Amino acid sequence: MRLNGTTKSFLSSYVAESIAGVMTIRAFGEEDRFFARSLQLIDANAGPQFYTFSAKEWLVQRLEILCAIVLSAVALAITLLNFTSASSGYIGMALSYGLSLNVFLVVSVQFQCILSGLMVSMERVEQYMDIKSEATEIIEGSRPDPNWPAIGSLRICNLKVRYRPGAPLVLRGITCNIQGGHKVGIVGRTGSGKTTLISTLFRLVEPSEGKIIVDDLDICRIGLHDLRSHLGIIPQEPTLFGGTVRYNLDPLSEHTDEEIWEVLAKCQLREAVQEKDGGLSSLVMQDGSNWSMGQRQLFCLGRALLKRRRILVLDEATASIDNATDSILQRTIRTEFASCTVITVAHRIPTVMYCTMVLGMSDGRLVEYDEPMKLLNREDSLFGQLCKEYWSRTANASSYLDG
Repeated sequence: MRLNGTTKSFLSSYVAESIAGVMTIRAFGEEDRFFARSLQLIDANAGPQFYTFSAKEWLVQRLEILCAIVLSAVALAITLLNFTSASSGYIGMALSYGLSLNVFLVVSVQFQCILSGLMVSMERVEQYMDIKSEATEIIEGSRPDPNWPAIGSLRICNLKVRYRPGAPLVLRGITCNIQGGHKVGIVGRTGSGKTTLISTLFRLVEPSEGKIIVDDLDICRIGLHDLRSHLGIIPQEPTLFGGTVRYNLDPLSEHTDEEIWEVLAKCQLREAVQEKDGGLSSLVMQDGSNWSMGQRQLFCLGRALLKRRRILVLDEATASIDNATDSILQRTIRTEFASCTVITVAHRIPTVMYCTMVLGMSDGRLVEYDEPMKLLNREDSLFGQLCKEYWSRTANASSYLDG
């Protein structure tokens, strides 16, 4: 039964992921491969169920045979032997007790099997109870000013991060200063620690050593709600909630309809929303499945425009959208957040060419931090290597299409 619960989890996760990515699976013609894999997981889950059923039937059959032997022996004894009425009464009591004992054995063994399977749930609950919770949302004696951060400067001092105690360091002593209003692009190869650095800024991962200071305030000294509500972010995977357009842009109802329509116009979403029957009250399905990927990303841009935070983070926000939507997003950010600090985890190299500074990372370390053009002029620059590789791939793709 434990194996049944374990294999069922794999099957449920695989089915859910396949349903979520069904459009991509169809686009690449991989239906047969995913169907075959699902059948393998179904077989793996059916195996323990078959063995459980077989074991129960094996037990029941032998207990029933034992009961039949006892009953037959007692009945034969009563028939062949001459007992008194008192002896017959004792035999009847013994027979009833024997039957009760056999029934008790059957029920108790089945109950133990069921209990053993249910105890898996208790073990998982116990594991969740041992997981360390996040820090306090609000620390009453250490709340930032409502206008914090006012400048948007960041100082990262010898920042070291590991995901769990005893694990190797993911960030290995990052130190740099980001001035308020600067546009900083973070570049590096896969696994260099770019997203981990952003996660630490929002304290999704707590620093093991070092600190991050925003406008002379250590972010680890304030509550998580005060920190995260004062920073803006456009994530890599745009998230929409089931509800209305207005709820997705302003879930706390802090802005007027006029402000929301103005933001929609800046995000190039006004016409798309007006075409809907309900306008701002039009339906948004769970995960925004009735909106395109580019529109969902523009919704996230709209949220950032409504919040107007002094520090805005783009975690590879253009990784999964087309070039036209990318141009809209970048143009709007340069216009509307001209005086804000913008930190961009770059997916496309041209995105960071407009940045004031470029921060290069490799293997959890900061390897360079300077202006883009200065880095391009350096022969040993990581940013220069990434630019050459990007333009080389772009040229090869263009040649292939032209051919």
